[in-house]
Amino acid sequence: MSALTAAARDSSVIARRNLLNVLRTPGAMVTGLVQPIMFVLLLGFVFGGTLGGDQYRSFLIGGILAQTLTFNASFTAVYLAKDLQLGLIDRFRSLPMSRVAVILGRTTSDLATSVLSVAATMVCGLAIGWRITGGPGQALAALGLLLLFAFAVSWIGAVIALTARSVEVAQSLGLVWLFPVTFISGAFVSVDTLPGPLRTIAEWNPVTAVATSARELFGNAAPAGFGVPGGWPADNAVLYSILCSVAIIALFAPLAIAQYRRISKR
Repeated sequence: MSALTAAARDSSVIARRNLLNVLRTPGAMVTGLVQPIMFVLLLGFVFGGTLGGDQYRSFLIGGILAQTLTFNASFTAVYLAKDLQLGLIDRFRSLPMSRVAVILGRTTSDLATSVLSVAATMVCGLAIGWRITGGPGQALAALGLLLLFAFAVSWIGAVIALTARSVEVAQSLGLVWLFPVTFISGAFVSVDTLPGPLRTIAEWNPVTAVATSARELFGNAAPAGFGVPGGWPADNAVLYSILCSVAIIALFAPLAIAQYRRISKR
């Protein structure tokens, strides 16, 4: 059996194990399902009246989807760190299995939970008046792009878990980067409203690109009065989103695997 085939087989076993754990402890998914709904309702109705009403609530969904999938990286960090802390990874290391399987199985299973988060966000959006006005092909492209981004950021969570090696530290480190990345972006407001350097950061932020791409593909226009950002990232949001996702995987997947191998040698 080739190394690639063995890695795929072992990863599928680990992913199945992780999904069975989610089914047996459904409370673990409460945050992933409730959090996006809370943000939709809070931002849509508390701030929505000031920012554009019904049109802003439609505009908001793309940003909530991008934010939710970014926050889901914390699931990867916490649950992989939990397996490390409980000694389960030590048992895996003693088995004749691919070294990539533990991490790839974790990120793959977390991709499945991201699908549920996307579904919950979209159902909540439909309930408050959000609609997909683009074609079915564009909507499927938006979903594919969102899930690619979710898979990419889960590798960041894996690196954090393998570095922290405890649930408490992984959870703390996860929150340190999640809030700045998601809020210094165009997920909820126009980047034109941000001052100086923050505007530049927001324009090139992958979260902004993913949110903008989702809105373009779903056919959700910005509310009247919202500044339309220019520049290459905004004009090529879909391409930039894909490039960012691929770049994140290319950078953090080798880092996670290298860190796992370092742990295995101890």
